[in-house]
Amino acid sequence: MKGTKGVVAAVNGNMVNVRFDGQVSLNEVAFIKIGEKKLKSEVIRIRGEICSLQVFESTRGVKIADAVEFSGDMLAIELGPGLLGQVFDGLQNPLPELVEKTGYFLERGVYLQPLPVDKEWDFTPIAKEGDVVTRGEFLGSVPEGIHEHKIMVPFNMYKTYTVKSIKGAGKYKVHETIAEVEDEQGERYPLQMSFFWPVKRAVDCYEERYKPSEPLVTQVRIIDTFFPVARGGTYCIPGPFGAGKTVLQHATSRNADVDIVIIAACGERAGEVVEILKEFPELIDPKTDRSLMERTVIICNTSSMPVAAREASLYTSVTIAEYYRQMGLNILLLADSTSRWAQALREMSGRLEEIPGEEAFPAYLESTIANFYERAGVVRMKDGERGSVTIGGTVSPAGGNFEEPVTQATLKVVGAFHGLSRERSDARKYPAIHPIDSWSKYGGMISEDKVAYARHFLIRGTEVEQMMKVVGEEGTSLDDYVIYQKGDFLDSVYLQQNSFDPVDKAVSPERQRHVFDLILKILGSRLKFKDKDEARGWFAHLRQSFIDYNYSEYESDKFKKLEGEIGETLGKASDGVESEAQKLLA
Repeated sequence: MKGTKGVVAAVNGNMVNVRFDGQVSLNEVAFIKIGEKKLKSEVIRIRGEICSLQVFESTRGVKIADAVEFSGDMLAIELGPGLLGQVFDGLQNPLPELVEKTGYFLERGVYLQPLPVDKEWDFTPIAKEGDVVTRGEFLGSVPEGIHEHKIMVPFNMYKTYTVKSIKGAGKYKVHETIAEVEDEQGERYPLQMSFFWPVKRAVDCYEERYKPSEPLVTQVRIIDTFFPVARGGTYCIPGPFGAGKTVLQHATSRNADVDIVIIAACGERAGEVVEILKEFPELIDPKTDRSLMERTVIICNTSSMPVAAREASLYTSVTIAEYYRQMGLNILLLADSTSRWAQALREMSGRLEEIPGEEAFPAYLESTIANFYERAGVVRMKDGERGSVTIGGTVSPAGGNFEEPVTQATLKVVGAFHGLSRERSDARKYPAIHPIDSWSKYGGMISEDKVAYARHFLIRGTEVEQMMKVVGEEGTSLDDYVIYQKGDFLDSVYLQQNSFDPVDKAVSPERQRHVFDLILKILGSRLKFKDKDEARGWFAHLRQSFIDYNYSEYESDKFKKLEGEIGETLGKASDGVESEAQKLLA
């Protein structure tokens, strides 16, 4: 503690006003003393000799004139080996150890070591005595799961240093000194495997930042083909409750082409968080055939926890993501749900008596959301390696209303919008991403011309369907009815995907390109039917053949046989005239 003291002047829920004597900084950590306990909090406003704290614990029992101690440090987390596979709360307390210590009803004021301090790590030095290093450069590495965890010069050491000594290969604990460096003034610094970094400051020790351009393969057809996400980009998944946000996150985290997945369960209901905690250890990583948790970090914060902790959990998760990015790894951060975080901002803003914006959210809501998503990106490190952080945030608008402030503020900063539809989820169309309302600014692995051609049938088919609801099927021309059937066919065999089928749950880019070309051929063919009954029966047969085709292993005998049968079915109904699609395929 640096010595600045204060006393509680007022208590308003999770906001406490403190009268202090000395120097206090914004975002500084303070502790409110209640008997033997100390409640962790953060300075969010300073006015004269009064500062406002947001408290990360329940303020029950806090009284006027209670003592407050200021730490002199920003809200920070410890970065080092041992993060993977862990479940933390927003303050980086490991929840399994916390339960062992306090029981299932977590006590206030208990803060544990986030990293396993007694575990020994197999350290291999990279730097040598006499090397000149700067922040973020590698001193050595230790194995952590399937990855080599790089031990770096702490990010908060801004000078140039000379390595004076470094431990040889061997087993060391995380808080043992593994190197000693000297700055240009001759002052020496012992370095450990871990160090602290403030969560609200983006990690910036890289050489260059790039615009996200390379597609991030998720193996979810509707995303990869129609609404792609770029590696290092941002996207949001807004949708009403029960529309499949959590299922889509599970599928993405299991199959996306990334090295590490970080889940920020930010203020979700306890039932959904329990579902994440129970199911993630049981999910099998297709890359290793072992538990997905071995390359996952979960930051867990339920809606019953104090609202201030929701903000901490988001910033903690993105800081861990940036840390692993510095090792040249590709990280996927899934935040669920940013609406809960925004509600916490609204509550604290109200307690601060700030002028409210739309729907009582703070006027700075947009800039706060933008600051979070801006921490995604692709960067090149000093050794030439590239790493990335891709951020996908779910939004839970009340009643599925995408016009509400949080969704609109998010749409202004993200690169892709995967809007979930209540209508599609009720019809058991999964993923329930709306194919008309959703969009992406990123380029995908399939040419834009092909996607636009297929999307045209979705739009026209929807228009015909709406018209049929008014005039009936008998009032629709045969040509329009065929267009409707083509759009419905594309929807049912390509946009929908069975996450419980061992083959269809994850579709490789090669298979997506191959199958999409076949679908384009069907969509572009001029089909001849004598009436709507014949058209309906033909598409029903083709749809079932195609679903069987989707469930067969790629390039297996069954796959080739079904593809041949689909070609024969198409040949019987097609008039053989060259179509627009054939020109695209050429």
